[in-house]
Amino acid sequence: MTPEDLDHDLLEDAAETSGAATEAVQESESLDEDNRLKSDFVRRVQDALEAGETDAVYDMVEPLHPADIADLFELIEPDERLPLARAINDQMSVDVIAELNDHVRELLLEELPAGIIADIAEQLDTDDAVAMLEDLDEEDQQAVLAEMEPEDRAAIETALAYPEESAGRLMSRDFVAVPEHMTVGGLIDFLRDDRQLATEFWEVFIVDARHHPLGTCLLSWILRSPRTAALTDVMKRDQTLIPVTMDQEEVALRFQKYALISAAVVDDDGRLVGQITVDDVVHIIQEEASEDILRLSGAGDGDINEPIRLTVRTRLTWLLVNLFTAMLAASVVGLFQGAIAKFALLAVLMPIVSGMGGNAGTQTLAVVVRALATNQITSSNTWRMIGRELRIALANGMTLGLLIGSGTALLFGNPLLGLVIGSAMVINNVIAGLAGILVPVTLDRANVDPAVSSAVFVTMATDVMGFFSFLGLAVLSGLAG
Repeated sequence: MTPEDLDHDLLEDAAETSGAATEAVQESESLDEDNRLKSDFVRRVQDALEAGETDAVYDMVEPLHPADIADLFELIEPDERLPLARAINDQMSVDVIAELNDHVRELLLEELPAGIIADIAEQLDTDDAVAMLEDLDEEDQQAVLAEMEPEDRAAIETALAYPEESAGRLMSRDFVAVPEHMTVGGLIDFLRDDRQLATEFWEVFIVDARHHPLGTCLLSWILRSPRTAALTDVMKRDQTLIPVTMDQEEVALRFQKYALISAAVVDDDGRLVGQITVDDVVHIIQEEASEDILRLSGAGDGDINEPIRLTVRTRLTWLLVNLFTAMLAASVVGLFQGAIAKFALLAVLMPIVSGMGGNAGTQTLAVVVRALATNQITSSNTWRMIGRELRIALANGMTLGLLIGSGTALLFGNPLLGLVIGSAMVINNVIAGLAGILVPVTLDRANVDPAVSSAVFVTMATDVMGFFSFLGLAVLSGLAG
């Protein structure tokens, strides 16, 4: 290299560094210290959209990462999203589309012709394309598929044929598989020469003549092995194979348990049909965890971009169920209205018993639902876990019962009332602990998602038993006789 060439390269490097620094400054004007879009930046974009200053919008959005552009679509008003997409036109890359919230993406896709959606889908990985198309109506979906190249259309149609939230929907068909007779040198030459291969991969799958996976080779092994070595001598034969119909939550647990980076997906005949990588699984772990928490509260998907009518319908369904359980608890109170009329303090104190029982039941329920989701509770340790939660509930109940009983006796000068409420607290905490584990475990054994309806049954049990135990003990003791 001549001195002139060196000077030229140094100047180019300096220019690139300067450009990167300028871009970093621009991004710092839009992102805060937590890497979130600043509210004043979002407001400036909205003002420019309202004023029709599309060039200004383009200049502000252009330095952003695709994930930040996707966040911007969520932060602005729904009626501003389509104008923003038009303003930044060529920045609406497949990376942005892949990062968009499902509801936001659906809104934008409704405004695009089938041909453009097909072009976007063909540039996405198969799993991302499937995630985009599965939200469309059947008619729109078929229109988009009709515009796609036959090979891409066949891959997506096959994926859509698998159950929702299964490995078949999640997997990518961009993987590298080679025959077992190949050597390390032959594999390296193949990887260099074949331009049709996947652009990003971490391991190579070794398959037999029937396309059954025999083992895997990490790229690091390939680069460090002699060229003459046979792949069957350096490959790892033990591998975690993912059935194509496996639920995505179970897939995530496999990745977590075995510390996988990628895994082969096989069909019913054991043939290699795709792979799942850890970046897909990270998204699933977050999605499933959020889903369970929201289902426990009956809040549905909990997505702030979900249409209001869908949110109302989901929440109202469970609120109506809760209304029924509340009426059932009220009917128990009605059985003792005579006792309450004779001793009004019962009406003051009984919500304490049911409320503390509800809190205890919710604690147990949250722990058990998580343990079921992560396979920590299985048929082999269910009874041990029931015994454990029973001991915890009894210890907590006795502690709370002693405190509330002593306080009530001292405050109202009535030791018998203190004994009644203390005993009821113990009983209801034990009921809460049992309900908190038995309800979700029973639903899980019945193949019903325990996160969906467990909270309703546990709340009903603690309310009913809380009122019944307290008021029943008050009557039996002669306190309200």
